[in-house]
Amino acid sequence: MKSTDAYWWLAAPLTPAATVPVKPDSDVVIVGAGYTGLSAAITLARAGRSVQVFDRQKPGEGASSRNGGITSGNIRPSYAELTRRFGQARADAITAEAKVAREDLYRFIAEENVDCDFRLVGRFAGAVSPQGYDTLAREAERLHKALDIESYAVPRAAQRQYLGTDFYHGGSVRMDIGGLHPAKLHREMLRIAVASGAVVHGETAVFGVEREGDGYRVATARGRVAARDVIMATNGYTDGADPWLRRRMVPVRSRIIATAPISPNLMGALMPRRMMLSDGRRLHYYYRPSPDGTRVLFGGRDGTIAGDAEWPTKALRDAMVGILPELKDIEITHSWYGYVAMNRDMVPRIFSRAGMRYAAGYCGSGVVWARWAGQKAALQVLGAMEGASSLDFRCSTGGRGSCRRCSPG
Repeated sequence: MKSTDAYWWLAAPLTPAATVPVKPDSDVVIVGAGYTGLSAAITLARAGRSVQVFDRQKPGEGASSRNGGITSGNIRPSYAELTRRFGQARADAITAEAKVAREDLYRFIAEENVDCDFRLVGRFAGAVSPQGYDTLAREAERLHKALDIESYAVPRAAQRQYLGTDFYHGGSVRMDIGGLHPAKLHREMLRIAVASGAVVHGETAVFGVEREGDGYRVATARGRVAARDVIMATNGYTDGADPWLRRRMVPVRSRIIATAPISPNLMGALMPRRMMLSDGRRLHYYYRPSPDGTRVLFGGRDGTIAGDAEWPTKALRDAMVGILPELKDIEITHSWYGYVAMNRDMVPRIFSRAGMRYAAGYCGSGVVWARWAGQKAALQVLGAMEGASSLDFRCSTGGRGSCRRCSPG
């Protein structure tokens, strides 16, 4: 029978956080114990701040253990669109920061000895039309020239060296993207956060945050907490604890299916370089081999807003078989969904409103952006110059997020 649990939970099952008393005051309260919240907690705790993190679910039960584990750090708008909206200087800064954020994740994994099956294998993006191939080729050239990223076009004649299909009209490769086990990454970040001195409260909902004097009063399911600073790190799982953010973040379901194990010979024919994979459709698909190289994981938009209907699983399976027909008789063992958060301009945001820090709107690329944005938000709380970010749009309202330019909605 097909499981609705995330495939990743087989090797890294969700576990409740240790139950410890809620302290009545903290330097910082963080709402959300996914990548964003834990990254902020690690940074703040190591700087000597007292930190409590609250999550209404088990820590990591949201998108941090449900995603595809691809370290893309994508920005949805093209470079041309970024330039049109924000000017060339801002567009250059955003694309450069994406590279730095990706490299910083790799540094963190190496320096902290994070056991998350990370491999820097590269990503092949397939073109669904000849025009799409031209676009991918131009972008690969731009990345190489502007950011010194190893990236290049792959003509259709050479495509099977990267992916065993004739579905695409060629594509492009960039070698700065890899794959990891997302639930293991979260488990390691939770370990590091607790070891650094942060207190993480799972299955403890936050009901609201109110300004009180120079700080805040945070109402939780296990009591109230006074805090000097608050970071909202809920992204696609934002609820009524912050109605303002909830109105501006659009939660979108993303679904992934996992095949039963396939033979090494078939995997070798379909994914000879074990790369991460995607295509250039507007509602694109992303897929990859499992970390142990035995299964294919295939993801995309779910299309539902409630329940767990069967048709999104069938739609994903049909799309997968359309690209890789050899998988038509392979059983699907897992099908699960999680929520990603979109904002108006599809660019991740780090911002503040009424003094509270926010990091949100990763648009499906949270493996890189969530950890990076949480770290940046924490550095801003600390008043560190390193907290500066091209994703932090300040304006004449004082950076409080109350205008359209600096707000996510």
